[in-house]
Amino acid sequence: MTNREWSLLEPHLPPSGGRGGQWCDHRTVINGILFRVRTGVPWRDLPERYGSWKTIYERHRRWSADGIWDRILRAVQAAAGRVDWSMVGIDSTSCRAHQHAAGARKTKPRVPKKRTTPRNHRPDEGLGRSRGGLTCKIHLAGEGGCRPLALLLTPGQWGDAPQMIEVLDRIWVPRPLGGRPRTRPDHVSGDKAYSSRRNRRYLRRRSIKHTIPEPKDQRAHRRRRGSAGGRPTGFDREHYRRRNEVERTINRLKNSRAVATRYDKRAYVFHGTVTSAAIRLWLRP
Repeated sequence: MTNREWSLLEPHLPPSGGRGGQWCDHRTVINGILFRVRTGVPWRDLPERYGSWKTIYERHRRWSADGIWDRILRAVQAAAGRVDWSMVGIDSTSCRAHQHAAGARKTKPRVPKKRTTPRNHRPDEGLGRSRGGLTCKIHLAGEGGCRPLALLLTPGQWGDAPQMIEVLDRIWVPRPLGGRPRTRPDHVSGDKAYSSRRNRRYLRRRSIKHTIPEPKDQRAHRRRRGSAGGRPTGFDREHYRRRNEVERTINRLKNSRAVATRYDKRAYVFHGTVTSAAIRLWLRP
């Protein structure tokens, strides 16, 4: 990280003194985490200048389990103060899972007496099988400046439309001057995969304008029902042209090799990997 990026990130990090002793220097460890996220190298192959690989991995794993990466992302979004709410795009991308990501024990989530289940824990570990092998899907909402607002992981074979509401519900950006966090964009755009009566009802209930094209089969079904099928859905081509912003957000996110290919065995660790890559996008000018 540059000195400018570190000055923006440092105020939002946990205190360096924790239970059991003093943590290693945050900047050195985070640089090691970002190096691994960018290059996708195994943790054991991290350069020695970042210190012990086990220290770096354990810091990343603990922050992923405790939701610290999520809190840092929200703090950085609030500090940026230049979120483009005029158009928020919804889209998803599939990530091929490396063989190192397979083999985790799939057990039912349980809450032990002393330690709680990690955040973003999935009993299926967010892995799905397809003809090409194991895949994982990242659903995200991106703002007009090509930066992610919210993330969600699912197995690769899951559809896009059922996940739209949960992704939008994860948008939670604190206001720099105080007050209730902002959770509602001005306008939402999505492709045909997100067209459903459930999603449109949700957007209308929250008074969110939206541009989502209607597939031919849904249009034909609505016409066959006559007046019971409801009114035609509105579609603005000028607004839909901005859909490339969320696609560019995905491209920028997948420049990190550890995001484009999933190497993490646990879903909550991979969620932390994607979130740390998103934080880096928010720190850049």
